[in-house]
Amino acid sequence: MARTSVTFDSAGIEIAAHLHVPDHPADGAPLPALVVGHPGTGVKEQTSGTYAGLMAERGFVALAFDAAYQGESGGLPRGLEDPAQRVEDFKAAVSYLTTRPEVDADRIGLLGVCASGGYSLAATGGDHRVRAVATVCTAEPARQFRYGADGTQDPAVFQSLLDAAAQARTAAARGEDPGVMTMFPETAEQAGALGGQHGIEGWEYYCGSRGYHERSAKFLAWESIDRMASSDVFHAVPLIGPRPILQILGEHAVTAWMGLDAHRRATGPARIHWIRGASHVDLYDKREYIDLAVDKLTDYFTTNLTK
Repeated sequence: MARTSVTFDSAGIEIAAHLHVPDHPADGAPLPALVVGHPGTGVKEQTSGTYAGLMAERGFVALAFDAAYQGESGGLPRGLEDPAQRVEDFKAAVSYLTTRPEVDADRIGLLGVCASGGYSLAATGGDHRVRAVATVCTAEPARQFRYGADGTQDPAVFQSLLDAAAQARTAAARGEDPGVMTMFPETAEQAGALGGQHGIEGWEYYCGSRGYHERSAKFLAWESIDRMASSDVFHAVPLIGPRPILQILGEHAVTAWMGLDAHRRATGPARIHWIRGASHVDLYDKREYIDLAVDKLTDYFTTNLTK
């Protein structure tokens, strides 16, 4: 298996990606392929790269990319979370894969982890080149910011974030520094006080030795907040049918309600596969859970990306 750094265009923004290519079959036939998207604030060298590499070992060409405005990809302001652009990134990645000689353009699927789970569902709904979609620990940043990771957040919290976003836009219009929204507190204990065990695990992954990467964003541009205010990527889920959907969720993931919300909207074959004992973040990096997920993903995509 070989990994190559590549770039492609997404609505005028250069996207940086790693292309994972299996050892080519003796007959030289093109292979099925997957676009793999990272969690919110993540980069291709973290979770999505892990899944892409493992799926390439199972015989799939796998493209893990950095979202626009993040990682090694282009776009300003840095740290912008733009739902519409994120969906476009997936579609642009599909377009890129159709140009690769190793890829069978009629056998392309999407795999989204966390935030990319939501975005990959929306991209599939609007792009008939995608044969099948799968998600791991499905989440949607817009829902999470509005309602909290567990869905119980006081609505006043998001209203206060919208106040800050509005002030930042005004500051930028006046030529002032609008600042950024810091995503993580200074310590795991502070993260736990804000978000319980889920908050601690997220801090340990993004800020601690567990999964830290220097290009992983620890902040968002403030205008991300009001862009998410009117976003609902699950609206496209009914358009996916009759194509299949697989969601892999951790048994103890506080975010699972988002995956269940998406599942209820499906009009075609849709399945949820629970990973026993796993939390949301466990499916980012713990191999005892990732390997179970990859086994299920391999069976699913092998079945649904047939010729």
